Amino acid sequence: MVNAHYTALDETATLRESSLRPASNRSSGPFRDIENSAPARQPILALEEITLSFGGVTAIANVDLAVQPGEIRAIIGPNGAGKSSLINVISGQYRPDAGHIRLNGKAYAQVPTEKAARLGIARTFQNLALFKGLTVLENVMTGLAFQRRSTFVGQAFASPRARREEREARERARQIIEFLHLGHVHDQLAGSLPYGLQKRVELARALAPDPQILLLDEPMAGMTATEKQEMAGFVRAAQVDYGTTIILIEHDIGVVMGLSDQIAVLDYGRKIADGPPAEVRANQAVIDAYLGVAREGHQEAGA
Repeated sequence: MVNAHYTALDETATLRESSLRPASNRSSGPFRDIENSAPARQPILALEEITLSFGGVTAIANVDLAVQPGEIRAIIGPNGAGKSSLINVISGQYRPDAGHIRLNGKAYAQVPTEKAARLGIARTFQNLALFKGLTVLENVMTGLAFQRRSTFVGQAFASPRARREEREARERARQIIEFLHLGHVHDQLAGSLPYGLQKRVELARALAPDPQILLLDEPMAGMTATEKQEMAGFVRAAQVDYGTTIILIEHDIGVVMGLSDQIAVLDYGRKIADGPPAEVRANQAVIDAYLGVAREGHQEAGA
């Protein structure tokens, strides 16, 4: 399996170039003033000596990570390496036992999901979390619910403000749906779609609020080779066209090497490498970690 992963690196060498699209002006949205006010080259996200344990088992140990605005940063490693735990710390789902997190230079810690969304952090999950009884359009609109300012009463009685927000949310959702080539299924129930399209709907919902940081937890898991290439193209387009900073967990090493700007590698909760794809690919510690991928008795909750 490991040799196949490394062989795939050469096969995907042109992925970065083939998936790039011309940049367009990014739509205005919340938190753009925060992002633009940040000093040049200040990390949009900085993790300092993050440590997290569960029942005495260390999932993350003294991990540092600096993510620059607009980059695609992959986090890879064998099963049980601590990847999803780290994503859960970044998203605010877990509070680390030690260490600090800074978002645009400001301290950041465990927060409710809605507050994380308001701060400009969105995510997808390993397992699909769609509302399968709602249409594609309705699913994508749920990603914009936190942006509404009208009261519950105003929404119930369709106040002018509530109606305006509904129109704006619908238009934004339609834009993202077209961006991800889902227009032909916008009125279909999400649960009726093929798996690959459902994964794309989840990406659309996460992109809808125009996040500063998009966390993608195995967005290509279970996909065919063609579907993976299509999804990789959409991820790259989100970076180029919308300026989104993307943190990616993905097991297909070939895709990761072709898509990422920087790669951090975890093994048993510790960071063993961090750098450009070519540098990480040649790192002996990384090769050794993947050669030891078939490990027993060490499973991480979530990844």
